[in-house]
Amino acid sequence: MPALGFGTFTLKGDTAEKSVATAISLGYRLIDTAAIYGNEEAVGAGIRKSGVDRSTLFITTKLWESDAGYENAKKVLETSMKKLGVKYVDLYLIHWPRGDIKGSWKAMEALYEAGKAKAIGVSNFEPEQLKELMKTARIKPMVNQIEFHPFFQQKAAQEANEKLGIKVQAWSPFAQGRNNLFTNPTLQAIAKKHNKTVAQVTLRWEVQNGLSTIPRTSERAEMAENLGIFDFTLDAADMEKISTLDTKTSLFPEWRKK
Repeated sequence: MPALGFGTFTLKGDTAEKSVATAISLGYRLIDTAAIYGNEEAVGAGIRKSGVDRSTLFITTKLWESDAGYENAKKVLETSMKKLGVKYVDLYLIHWPRGDIKGSWKAMEALYEAGKAKAIGVSNFEPEQLKELMKTARIKPMVNQIEFHPFFQQKAAQEANEKLGIKVQAWSPFAQGRNNLFTNPTLQAIAKKHNKTVAQVTLRWEVQNGLSTIPRTSERAEMAENLGIFDFTLDAADMEKISTLDTKTSLFPEWRKK
């Protein structure tokens, strides 16, 4: 799984298609979507428009909570693959730890063994929820996609996932600009030091923390900017300064209320 991917949350229709095609043309190979985003057909069209061989791409989609359960999870992936225009996905995730989790995971395991999902995992699972899932799982989750950005660093969750051998992936790596991330004085100072942007520093910090990250934008210039994180390294002092920004509180409580 690439360390840096392209997120598609909120991208719709022609914008989603064009954005995905542009991202792939610039060098992105991980494309992240979900059934609930309502854009799998557009994402698939963008993939085809790019002209890049499917085998070189890493495509992720997710199972929504209302589709939880053994039979539903299998049917929904078939629908997602049809919309995406692919015969398999590289990663299939349970989007939220709600509904019939055990049934959904049993389906995930079957889909993995059938080759329809090359990897399986979860999203937004807390350490205790992971432990509960693994009591009955035959195959452990390979990825856990969680909220992760300078203001919500989830260090305990990251450590717990690492101990279980589960790769952590960051969603909303820029916190959608909340808490004035792009004008944060600490991040701006570090960006100036490295002659980089705040966005690049933020993504670099996430990658150096061992995460895969999936920023989203519909702007070509920003897509290219986000790719520019592999020619510099944050030093220990930089990493420590960013660690002080942690509020230990989610910036998206509205998504956690259910």
